[in-house]
Amino acid sequence: MSTQHSHNALHLATEERRPDLAAAEHAAEAFLRALGVDTGSADIESSPRRMAAAYAELLSAPEFEPTMFENYRGYSGLVIARSVPVQSMCEHHFLPFTGVAHIGYVPGERILGLSKLARLAEMFARRPQLQERLTQQIADWLIDNLAPRSLGVVIDAEHTCMTLRGVRATGSTTRTSVFTGALLENPSEFLAQLPR
Repeated sequence: MSTQHSHNALHLATEERRPDLAAAEHAAEAFLRALGVDTGSADIESSPRRMAAAYAELLSAPEFEPTMFENYRGYSGLVIARSVPVQSMCEHHFLPFTGVAHIGYVPGERILGLSKLARLAEMFARRPQLQERLTQQIADWLIDNLAPRSLGVVIDAEHTCMTLRGVRATGSTTRTSVFTGALLENPSEFLAQLPR
């Protein structure tokens, strides 16, 4: 994939419809009223505006430039960014899930600026999402743009749709993972480097 094509794909991925905060505030107020919340009380009257702004922030992925470099020294070890914060929104209940991503790869001809691994996770997380899909999207982007020899993406997250409602399994987390190449055959090198 060319650098220009890569940039255009990122632009399209992040260029969602701009939020209409006034409409979202009006809808938030109607939603709260429909749930029996007194939106006229002094304590709550600004909540619809804050709610609209909070959801707009959680669902807006910032663009980033995927700074890549030639791997001209032929580095062939594992590059891993551990405990990258992830905040996303469950598309089933529109409640947050939060956790960390561990993203690593064995470079081929290119390497990615280290901070861009965190930006990559944020780009795919800031939208209605499933953890399984998020994990795969990060891996697919790395495959398409870096063509690494192998890679691993592991996400550990707590889903408030499971901890605050329904089964109320407080403290439970979900792990998803994608491995390719040598790391698929033997992920122990990757997993051994994750925090315990």
